[in-house]
Amino acid sequence: MTVTMWEVRAAHGQLERLLAWLLPRLAEQAQVYRSAAGEPRVVVLDPTGEVTDRLAGVPAALIARPAHAWRFEPVTGSGPQATAEPGERI
Repeated sequence: MTVTMWEVRAAHGQLERLLAWLLPRLAEQAQVYRSAAGEPRVVVLDPTGEVTDRLAGVPAALIARPAHAWRFEPVTGSGPQATAEPGERI
């Protein structure tokens, strides 16, 4: 199973509008997080891998820069067989 992490920084004063735009577009399994402090950011963890397609048209006025996305695989076990590659940027 691969999980996609999608991250974007909201434009100044646009965090709530960004959330209102993206929440209805996500898969039911997706988890959404917002920054607790500092720059206004949104992170989506999506086990379906559809997040980059579903949010491809995010309005430019809502974001401070283009979104970034990475795919992650679970790490199980221990010892030499447990391997993990760094997050692959999409």
